[in-house]
Order: sequence, then C-alpha cells, then structure tokens
Amino acid sequence: MDQQTLIRTDVPVRSIPAPAAWGAVLAMALCVAVLIASEFMPVSLLSPIASDLGVTEGRAGQAISISGIFAVLTSLFVANVTRGIDRRLVLTSFSLMLVVSGTVVTFAPDYLVLMAGRAMLGVAIGGFWSMSTAIIMRLVPKSSVPRGLAMLNAGNAIAATISAPLASMLGSYIGWRGAFFAVVPLALVSLVWQWLSLPSLPSAKRIEGPSNVFRLLLRPQVAIGMASILFLFAGQFALFTYLRPFLETVTSVSISALSLLLLLMGLAGVAGTYWISRLLQSRLFSILGAIPLVMAGIAIGLIVFGSSATATAILLVGWGLFATAAPVGWGTWLSRTMADDAEAGGGLQVAVIQLAITLGASLGGLLFDNAGWRMTFLFAAVLLTGSSLLAVAAWRSTKRSAP
Repeated sequence: MDQQTLIRTDVPVRSIPAPAAWGAVLAMALCVAVLIASEFMPVSLLSPIASDLGVTEGRAGQAISISGIFAVLTSLFVANVTRGIDRRLVLTSFSLMLVVSGTVVTFAPDYLVLMAGRAMLGVAIGGFWSMSTAIIMRLVPKSSVPRGLAMLNAGNAIAATISAPLASMLGSYIGWRGAFFAVVPLALVSLVWQWLSLPSLPSAKRIEGPSNVFRLLLRPQVAIGMASILFLFAGQFALFTYLRPFLETVTSVSISALSLLLLLMGLAGVAGTYWISRLLQSRLFSILGAIPLVMAGIAIGLIVFGSSATATAILLVGWGLFATAAPVGWGTWLSRTMADDAEAGGGLQVAVIQLAITLGASLGGLLFDNAGWRMTFLFAAVLLTGSSLLAVAAWRSTKRSAP
C-alpha cells in the first residue's frame, strides 16, 4: 500500500502518512507560536505605534480587538467556505495570510492599512485554530492525539510568554515596524515546512458550515462543555490580563523580576501540556473538572498571599502549569465528543474561546477600575469554579448519552 494514502476508519476521510506525521505537527506548532506572538505583540508597542501613525493609544489598542473579532467570524464560517478543498491547501493558505499580514502591518502607511493587516491576522488565527484539532486527528493515531495537541499548546505557551517582552526589546532597537517584521521569516519557515510535510487531506464529503456549527449546541454534552470552556477562559483572562499591575502595585516586584515570573509561568505551561497529555487517555473529565478548580484556588491564594513575593511566585508557576494545560484537555474532549464534526466543533470552540477572552478581560477591567484587584480576582475564581461544575455536568451528560 502507498504510504501516502493509508486510511484510518475511525474518523472520516483521513489519509495520513505512516508512521504518524510528527514533522507536520511540529510545523503546525511553529505556526501557532507565530500566530500567538503576532496577536499579542501590540500590547507592548502601543505607544510607538500610536505616535508614528498619529492616533491615540486607545485607537492603536483596537489593533488587538479587531483581530479577535475576525477570528470569531472566521472560526464560524471557515468550514462552509472551504468545503471540498484539500485541508492541506486550506491550512497553508492561512499560513500564507499570516506572512502577508505581518508584511502589511510592517509597512502600513496609515492606521486603516494597519487595521486591515490585523484583520487578516484574525482570519488566519480563526481559520488555523478552528481546523487544528481536526487535522491533528488525521495526522496521528487516536492514542497520540493528546500528545499532538500538547505540542500545539506548547507553542502557544512559549509565544504567549515571550511575545510582549520580546516585542518591547526589539521595538527599542529596531522600532515597532522591525519588531513586527521579525516574525515574518518564522512564518515563512512554517509555511514551507507545512507544505513539505503535510500529506493530502481531502475535505470530508459531508457538508459542514455555520448551520452545523450551531446545530452542535443541540447536543446537551456539547452545549454544557462549551459553557464550561466559556467560563474557563473568561475566568482565566479576567485575572491574567491584569496580572502585571497586580504584581507591580501589590507584590511590588521589579521589572526584571516580573519578566522572570512570566518566563517561569511559560516554562511551567510547556511542562504542563506534556504532563497532562499523559493522563488524558483515562482521566479526561477528572482533569477537565480539576484544572479550573485548582486555578480558582490559586486566584484565592493570590488574594490572601499577594503581598508575599515568594508565595506569589509559587502560585503563578502553578497557574502557568494548569492554565496552559487546560486547552489540551478540551481539545481532546472535542476529538472524542465530535469526532465526526471535528472541523465544525473546532470552529465553535475557537469562537467560544475568543468570546470568553473578550468578556473576561472586559468585565475584569471594569471590576479592576471600580472595585479593585481583589474583586477582579474573586470574580475570576467564581467563573473558574463554575467551569469546574459545568465540566462535571458535561461528564454526566456524556454518560447518559452513551450507548
């Protein structure tokens, strides 16, 4: 049998190489790292962007929100728009869009062109993430799916940790445009690597689109699971978004100590993704319920011990360990619960996560400004506890629906 057309029958239309295409998974992980780094780079470059383009910092900050909006829209419609097209071509097209986006932002002559480039980035983020779980399911054996998802989220953890401080450092030496352009070569490497390592991945014959995305919510276990994901990410970003002002004003850490803490959180997150992937085969719902509960406990711990630098450092390393591992668990849940609708399910999951991040950061910010950091962290703990309870409810619903 031709090694390029080995077909697995546990999921629809999955032609993969034998053995599993770990090179393609690594290429996807690199692309994820570049996507996430590109998404959050403006956080530390708002002032020079605003000054150069002649806009306020508030308007410059919309470069972050517009990418999130387009990511949500793309994640809901991508399966319908691309039906019938080889997934290898679709995925590499989003990677190409990442390259173009970085180039457009780098040479943007005005604010509108900058926003157009950021909108393109949102399309790349929404499309790539929506299809990532479904494609991982086709590239590796079923038993290795958690490991493949862990590799993707390791790239996510590293990029989320280093993007802001690295962009700040690069911006001070080569300007904000140079900082944005620095990711373009990495995006090109990822694009070429994916093109060479991904096998042909024909689209499923069944039509998947927005109607299928929303129809998934009619399944009780899917609706409850997505609600748990919403609460998880809203709670996570209600706290994480305002971590720096908390550390500077409450814990009173220096800039160098702050950078070290963020690095330790990122390294703990990388470790967490691999650690959790080994347990998901037999303890999926236990992990999905335990992670947000532990994170809620950490949020309470920060309220109680936030003035202690040592205690805060320990708690934040724990936060990095568990928070970064959570998406691996929910990606594995998606691969099992919606194996026949993985692309539509992935689109729905990405939309829910992007919405949750926006809601969590916005509501957390309102509380931070008007009620103080303690109420913000308490709000995060309540949301995370709700996520844990909903994960248990999703497990019970899955048991009831099992044949």
